[in-house]
Amino acid sequence: MKFDAQITGNIGLYYTCYRLSKMGWNVMPTSRNARGIDIIAYNREGTKFIGIQVKTLSKRNPVPLGKSLEKIMGDYWVIVNNVIKEPSAFILFPDEVKSLACKRERKDGRISYWLQLSSYDNEKYKEAWDRIGYGYK
Repeated sequence: MKFDAQITGNIGLYYTCYRLSKMGWNVMPTSRNARGIDIIAYNREGTKFIGIQVKTLSKRNPVPLGKSLEKIMGDYWVIVNNVIKEPSAFILFPDEVKSLACKRERKDGRISYWLQLSSYDNEKYKEAWDRIGYGYK
């Protein structure tokens, strides 16, 4: 089954919300397609807030990051790939995403940045939800 990009993105977003909720976080997705973070989460006591960007891929592919690394924000990045068959999540800090990004320059001079599969698909990041921590003590 093939879904359009909006549905694929929703799957990854709500999968991430589900996983964070199981860890005790109160989660709120932000407006879809708005610039910035995708999820705001806060702990049970309301004393800690985190912002998360989610990138969702239908397969095990590189992650497109856009024309600039300036838009990489939030406290955590969650990459969910292979969402249709068997989701895998990779948890990175924004600085890690920036340092692992590859730059591609086209013949016409346009530049784009990508996060290659080999850069993020490893044991350090795979299902590393403990990097975020729990929303309760």
